[in-house]
Amino acid sequence: MEIGNKAPEILGTDSNGNEIRLSDFAGKKLVLYFYPKDSTPGCTSEACNLRDNYAELRRQGYEVIGVSVDSEKSHQRFIEKNEIPFPLIADTDKQLVEQFGVWGEKKMAGRTYMGTYRTTFIIDEQGYVERIIGPKEIKVKNHTQQILG
Repeated sequence: MEIGNKAPEILGTDSNGNEIRLSDFAGKKLVLYFYPKDSTPGCTSEACNLRDNYAELRRQGYEVIGVSVDSEKSHQRFIEKNEIPFPLIADTDKQLVEQFGVWGEKKMAGRTYMGTYRTTFIIDEQGYVERIIGPKEIKVKNHTQQILG
């Protein structure tokens, strides 16, 4: 997925089993953020930063959706524990992470594994990718400021 591409209509299923569609957000900017794993330190910091600034993001015309390959049950626990006010897509079949090109080989502590690259896509009111904040740029504790620029 690159700047100028149209985002897919069906984004996935949230923690309650509801289908989330791009058209649900017509006329709003969408922050679609991909993160590696529920309840890990960096992912929790990022989600809580967006939570703490959610009212301001919405005031400026943005909606927020998080995406990871965790299960609906994992997302439910993560949402409850951290009081996350926005939907999290359970991309267990890895369809969305692959469509957006954020799934691939990662290395940590000397081991290689497949995982999600922390990446945020800003999608405009017509459903086109307007901006991408890549894995090396994202600051989890201050992500909202990066989005609002």
